[in-house]
Amino acid sequence: MQTRRLWTYAIAFSCVAGFIVIVLNNFQDQMVFYVTPTDAMEQNKANPKKTKFRLGGLVLEGSVVQPASSPEMEFVVTDLITDILVRYKGALPDLFREGHSVVVEGFVRPITEELRKETGGKSVSEKARGIDVYFSATEVLAKHDEKYMPGEVAAAIEKNKKKLEEDKEEGAAAAALAVADEKK
Repeated sequence: MQTRRLWTYAIAFSCVAGFIVIVLNNFQDQMVFYVTPTDAMEQNKANPKKTKFRLGGLVLEGSVVQPASSPEMEFVVTDLITDILVRYKGALPDLFREGHSVVVEGFVRPITEELRKETGGKSVSEKARGIDVYFSATEVLAKHDEKYMPGEVAAAIEKNKKKLEEDKEEGAAAAALAVADEKK
């Protein structure tokens, strides 16, 4: 009698644990994280999957355009290292501004010849147009005040600013050494 009760408890516990694992696995697949353009490009190169995610960064100054033959808006999101072209069909939020942070939700898609022809006249960012993919946004989320930026995006941009400053300092040091070697 006691062993039957133990087996009943063991089977019930196993069923509940299995149910929890299945629910958490499905929930994890539905979660959406913020990634920077650099991270998005690295993920796309490693595994070009078609899952939805959120891309966060700064809207590049002077990059917001609407191609004449398309109802979609185009702009470039940057993390100061990598620029990625974003296309969005719909009205942009009132708080959307160039040079400010933005989070867009959508998918990475390959650039087709049709898109290259459509956007060939206006070049918003050669770096963004030089890659073979763009971000097809289904939703654009703008910040709600001047100081707000998602923590992941702010941290990545600060890290990239420091990296750019270090690279600039290393370049200046290398140039100074080259000048000193020439004088000898």
